[in-house]
Amino acid sequence: MLCPLPLAVTLGSPATTFHELSPCYPWLRLRDGLSQAARAQRSSLPHRGDPGACSRDFHLTAREDRPFNTSLPNVTIFATGGTIAGSAASSDQTTGYRAGALGVDILIDAVPQLWNVSNVKGVQIANVWSPSITPEILLNLSQQVQQELDNLYCAGVVITHGTDTLEESSFFLDLTIRSEKPVVFVGAMRPATTISADGPINLLEAVTLAADPMSRGRGTMIVLSDRISSAYFTTKTDANSLDTFQAREQGFLGFFINIKPKFYNTPSLPLGKPYFDVMNTTSLPEVDILYGHQALNPALAEAAVNSGAKGLVLAGMGAGAWTEPGSEVIQNLVETHGIAVVSSRRPADGYVAPHSFVYGGGFLNPQKARIMLQLALNAGYEEARLRTLFEYYA
Repeated sequence: MLCPLPLAVTLGSPATTFHELSPCYPWLRLRDGLSQAARAQRSSLPHRGDPGACSRDFHLTAREDRPFNTSLPNVTIFATGGTIAGSAASSDQTTGYRAGALGVDILIDAVPQLWNVSNVKGVQIANVWSPSITPEILLNLSQQVQQELDNLYCAGVVITHGTDTLEESSFFLDLTIRSEKPVVFVGAMRPATTISADGPINLLEAVTLAADPMSRGRGTMIVLSDRISSAYFTTKTDANSLDTFQAREQGFLGFFINIKPKFYNTPSLPLGKPYFDVMNTTSLPEVDILYGHQALNPALAEAAVNSGAKGLVLAGMGAGAWTEPGSEVIQNLVETHGIAVVSSRRPADGYVAPHSFVYGGGFLNPQKARIMLQLALNAGYEEARLRTLFEYYA
């Protein structure tokens, strides 16, 4: 069975020293008691501080009693924090806990079945609750994931993440990763210390999915509650339910039976999904979301632009409707400041068409439209390309 996590965990233990068996893949911990041949091989392998070793100083984890298995694929787990790494004062506490309290090595040790599926390596990118994810963290994550996927020895990647903004981060990677290999986001709705925590089985299913050759060519995916969904369209629909991630119109890609992924269709991607190269990007333009409602104060849009916003996303009423005074202010900002504005919607589903002075968000909800607009502005998209992007790709 999956190992429960203790309520009290000592954090901050020193990282284990690794030596590499293949470039950037230090799967096996070499220690005293090895044969002379193994010692000789160890002495010839690059150390992390050597010029020939990996350029990234990963926080790695491996188990001494789990040697490298050449018959299994290699999966890297990038950890960012969230409820899946959360810790509470008692086993029945499901609110008010500390998210991002446990490191990636603890998450891996809690699920020994991972080693029956793949050789795993843990990388701690951040350890925060997901509302604290910044553009800098996203860029670093995307860049390291891309480098890992470019490695011949990597079969796929898993990212542990808080569920509050998981749909935004997974969408970001879906637009910035170029690889046929699977990228799988996974989270939890209950902290790791809770009775019946969902994190361990979600993690095992995510790693199993990333290790499966049938997962290739499907873009970035999300795994929770035995379901597989596309990061492009999936959104969090319930603040508390375990079965919270849905793509109600587009549907799921598959599900799990006995931890094994079962897909409904052959590999495919959302129609016209764009790609943005961020490998050399260090920051992103500011884009703000304005929430539409009755008696909206139009000055909020001006305040956002005066505070540095280069683009705006309108979470409009119905199919993107905005108040008349608000529309006048938005049009003036577009014409006088050159602000890019995307119209999205408050309702959970639906399509938003373009208007005379705003781009239509299509099927994208406001938070995903914001991510796409940020990336497009960063890539230097101007009016014609922005209109094409949101008309045909969103």
